[in-house]
Amino acid sequence: MNVPALRSHNAALVLDLLRTAGETGISRLELAERTGLTPQAVSKITARLRAEGLAAEAGHRASTGGKPRTVLRLAPEAGYAVGVHLDRDELTTVLTDLAGAVVASRRRPLHLGAGASRVLDAVAEEVGALLADLSPGVRAPHPHPTPPSRALPPHVPPGSTQPPAPDREAQTDHHEPLARDRESLASGREAQTDDHEPLARDRESLASGRESLSSGREFPAPDRAAPAPHPAAPADVPAEAPAPAPAPLLGVGVAMPGPLDHRAGRPGRVTGFPEWDGYPVREELARRLGLPVVLDKDTNAAALALTLRPDAPGSFAYVHLGTGLGAGIVLGGAPLRGERTGAGELGHQTVLLDGPPCDCGGRGCLEVLCLAAVARGELSEAARILGAGAVTLVRLLDVDQVLLGGRTVLGAPDVFEDGVRNVLAGLGLPTAVAVASAPQAVAVGAAWLVLAPIFGQ
Repeated sequence: MNVPALRSHNAALVLDLLRTAGETGISRLELAERTGLTPQAVSKITARLRAEGLAAEAGHRASTGGKPRTVLRLAPEAGYAVGVHLDRDELTTVLTDLAGAVVASRRRPLHLGAGASRVLDAVAEEVGALLADLSPGVRAPHPHPTPPSRALPPHVPPGSTQPPAPDREAQTDHHEPLARDRESLASGREAQTDDHEPLARDRESLASGRESLSSGREFPAPDRAAPAPHPAAPADVPAEAPAPAPAPLLGVGVAMPGPLDHRAGRPGRVTGFPEWDGYPVREELARRLGLPVVLDKDTNAAALALTLRPDAPGSFAYVHLGTGLGAGIVLGGAPLRGERTGAGELGHQTVLLDGPPCDCGGRGCLEVLCLAAVARGELSEAARILGAGAVTLVRLLDVDQVLLGGRTVLGAPDVFEDGVRNVLAGLGLPTAVAVASAPQAVAVGAAWLVLAPIFGQ
């Protein structure tokens, strides 16, 4: 029996329940009931969580006998992640706390065809600016790759642990939390002195060690920034309490149009931008930032974020219509990526034989027809075409719900929701249809690519 792995798995179960409980919190008794763990095991786990700063008291509740029960909650300020939505014509970056709440965000125009190296330079600049906007003490990552002759990556001071070089074999394992997120919770620090600290391993599931998160990648929690220096107080005046320790930046999640291989961290032939085919996005961006990077499709990232909602159905299809058209599929509570991350390429299903050519090489694709209707200003027709795609998903996968998103949908949510629902209903398919209204759903989902393994997701 792998006891450390079990401890990490159990800690992840408890952490996820604390996350879903929100600010109201959850008692140890409820944690034991929902996880199936003994009350003693829950007490040990929650004690470690509190010692690590990942859990805090949320108050007390009356009990049926004895003293009131202490209620615990997740401490969102214990860690942060950056989410990047790299779209065909703009770049959105967000910083989220451990609970996935957006702390800061930025957006700028960006053409995906400007060249992969230039685009990733811009991503590194935006990530640095995002962190600098939050706290003056954050050092922005360097926007250019490190020359091969230098031993350390950008902004990793001497004495810090260097992230694995992009061409090392370890790089693939280091950046594969999506392929083995459960196992990532069991990875531990070599310098760990107490084998009863799975929470440290949780934080490092996306990095080779806490040491690689240099001082330029840790920052005071928002609203709890360290006070400015001032003259020492007289001996009879109590000294101020020390500022909280900086919270770790756990990594950067990047979501971009597919197809791509999330295990290798490389895009495929992105429709309209073939120059990205096979480009080592994950490795190159990690080299620029000196941070762990996870890459996935935009639709998969958004679907992941939607999956982690407390009220999320067990199966649904997220249909994204923006600069392109695709789908993120969730079955059994988990995103379906397929063996080559090819699942969900809904936009390139042929719906009109010998129809207009598509940049993917096909003809009559759902995407080219839908975007053409949008360009003509015929949104109702675009919604009808989108409904035809939703019918395919519902009939093939029998999902509980179809969620619509993307900037085009959000520009006319009622038109698209009603249009897709009417197409389904006209074929006797009573599947629920709704609009995922968060405008930054993909960027937040990209941050969840980093955070989800900590919660065993």
